[in-house]
Amino acid sequence: MNAQDDGIREDRTMSAEAARNEAEQSRQRAEASREVRDHHREALETIRQDGERLRDSAESARVASEGARVAAETTRDAAMDAVRVSAESLNVTLEQMKVVEEMRRTLREVKDVHTHDSH
Repeated sequence: MNAQDDGIREDRTMSAEAARNEAEQSRQRAEASREVRDHHREALETIRQDGERLRDSAESARVASEGARVAAETTRDAAMDAVRVSAESLNVTLEQMKVVEEMRRTLREVKDVHTHDSH
């Protein structure tokens, strides 16, 4: 072997080592990229799950709101019924008071007629 062959061999060895180093760096970059991609995928899944929980919460709030609206409407209807019943009761009481007043007038008239007849 001569010096030239040794030089070629050394160049090839150095080229092979450089190629191995470059391949290792590429592998490390690819691994880092996979880790970043996996991290992003996990973050997106977390965001998706959070969005789903928010949608569930919003639906629960909507259902509760609808229940409250129905309860408020039922309460309003009951209050209106109570007002109507009170008004009817007051009208009946007023009519009864008119009848009592009419009976008093009649009794006074009868008393006055009786008092005039006795004189």
